Amino acid sequence: MRQHPIGTGPFKFVEFEPNEDIKLARNPDYWKPDRPYFDAIEYTIIRDPATGVLAFTAGKFDVAGGLSPPMLNDIMSQLPDSICDEAPGTVNRHLIINRDKPPFNNPELRRAMSLSIDRQAFVDMVSQGKGEIGGVLQSPPGGLWGLLPDQLEQLPGYAPDVTKNRTQARQIMEKLGYGPNNHLRIKVSAADNRFYKDPAVLLIDQLKEIYIDGKFEAIDSTRYYPKIMRQEYTVGLNLQTSGPDPDPILDLFYGCGSSINWDNYCNKEVDQPIEQQSMEGDRYGASRSSGKSSTNWPRKTSGRLSSTTIAATASGPG
Repeated sequence: MRQHPIGTGPFKFVEFEPNEDIKLARNPDYWKPDRPYFDAIEYTIIRDPATGVLAFTAGKFDVAGGLSPPMLNDIMSQLPDSICDEAPGTVNRHLIINRDKPPFNNPELRRAMSLSIDRQAFVDMVSQGKGEIGGVLQSPPGGLWGLLPDQLEQLPGYAPDVTKNRTQARQIMEKLGYGPNNHLRIKVSAADNRFYKDPAVLLIDQLKEIYIDGKFEAIDSTRYYPKIMRQEYTVGLNLQTSGPDPDPILDLFYGCGSSINWDNYCNKEVDQPIEQQSMEGDRYGASRSSGKSSTNWPRKTSGRLSSTTIAATASGPG
């Protein structure tokens, strides 16, 4: 089925060459007369987005997607007549920590790391201002379920006074035995592409503010998530979807035994409200059952703090 998918959509599968391309042909039996308009579509797989930008501006492709704001600006500067559709991003960048590996099994250390992050800097520098500070679920206005700014500020590291946050973080680190003459040295793992690398480099720079020296570990994109799932990391910069629907997001990433629960977090007290909100028929009822603060759960129970959201991705071209 993976190699020869069958469907009733406007196009039929023709060929898939791993890491090369995907070819589709017009479905003559499509239910809607005179559709689709195209005879065929060919998707070329380009691992480096920068190479994709060069190919698009050179006229080799008709459409390009998954671009960051800097890439979009580059294209528009060269091809000002290009048509670009932007939509609120549904992916967040976040710090993940393997809480089973000492010294990160200490929740106070994980709290200090969360307090060190200047989330607005990620929006400004990585996304050139096109993004929102958010939590687990997609931030407003794009998302209906994400926490509002005043609610986010109640979470560790989300208060807008970064200097105060980092002062508190250094105090925690000093109590744990770290300081100007005793830095904690870590590896920060991320997939080997710029969507992961750019924020990972910024994260490493910010962790220096609290006596943590990070070294970037680039992992081939095809191996990255399998390694994360096998817990073969200590600290990482990760991306995951944040919405818009809370039903799959909360269960997939935080439910006991979920297939993509990155750090195998399991708490029955968290599972219960996740299940309860899933049964609600209206979003206001679901908000009440989750307390409109689902991003709080992993941080308020069992001292998890092994995943803290940095910032939602920028609004990107669709």
